[in-house]
Amino acid sequence: MHTKGHEFPERPSLALRQHRLPRFWLLLTLGPVLAGVTAVYWWERQLPSQLRRAAEQGRLEDCLRYGDQLAALSWLPGRSAPEQGRCRRERAEQLWQARRWGEALRLQGQLVNSSAGLPADRRRLQSWREQLHGQALGRFAAGDLAGALAALRPLGEDHRADGRGIGDEMRAIWQRNRQQLERAERLVGEARWWEALDALNRLDHPWWQARSAEQRSRVREGLARLPREEQQQDSHGEIPHTVPAADLDRQVRRRIAAGMEEWQAFQDACRQLGGRVVEAGPESACQR
Repeated sequence: MHTKGHEFPERPSLALRQHRLPRFWLLLTLGPVLAGVTAVYWWERQLPSQLRRAAEQGRLEDCLRYGDQLAALSWLPGRSAPEQGRCRRERAEQLWQARRWGEALRLQGQLVNSSAGLPADRRRLQSWREQLHGQALGRFAAGDLAGALAALRPLGEDHRADGRGIGDEMRAIWQRNRQQLERAERLVGEARWWEALDALNRLDHPWWQARSAEQRSRVREGLARLPREEQQQDSHGEIPHTVPAADLDRQVRRRIAAGMEEWQAFQDACRQLGGRVVEAGPESACQR
């Protein structure tokens, strides 16, 4: 029953309540976002003074961190505060003196590529690269391959995907010289003096050449003991009384194709043609 004079307020309709809810949720969602944007804007306004104070006080790590943050928040990309350039310059020098070459080169490179970089910064970066390169070459010549590669690592030249890094070339030279000395040692053990001498003469690294001194001495002694006719090498053709080269080559190739080892094929072919293997020049000869 409803009496006149005591009217109750009508409840908001369902449609009206549903219309108000999205606004509430919108404010609830956007509130933190607006607060975050405001905080970021405020911090961006504070960064230049923070960066300046850190640079003046010599707090290089803080200076670099503030500089990176300022660059990330800046509306104009590519801008770099002078203080950030100064901090990078000083910090890179500290890292270089501490022999942290990779970090020093990275930071100096950032400085050179920034608007705060100076021509002197580029010259310093080039000088540092040349110093590491010189260290690598010196260590390599002294027989320290690992040390040479370590000096090249900050330059990214210890190894490259295409195999053309300076370190890749050093490894190839090192391996080639190792193999030649091992070959010479094997040939000396077999008294194949001329072939051993040829292998020793192929060494082109000073450290490996120094290591070959003992084998060179043994080769000289071995050559001195050879008969006189075997100590001479005819550079204008076949040694007198040798098996015809064409026949010998044909026989050797046939045996190698059948799976025989090269040296064994040479010896077997020489015997087949009525000859004997003798040391005559840089390579063995098949002589009748």
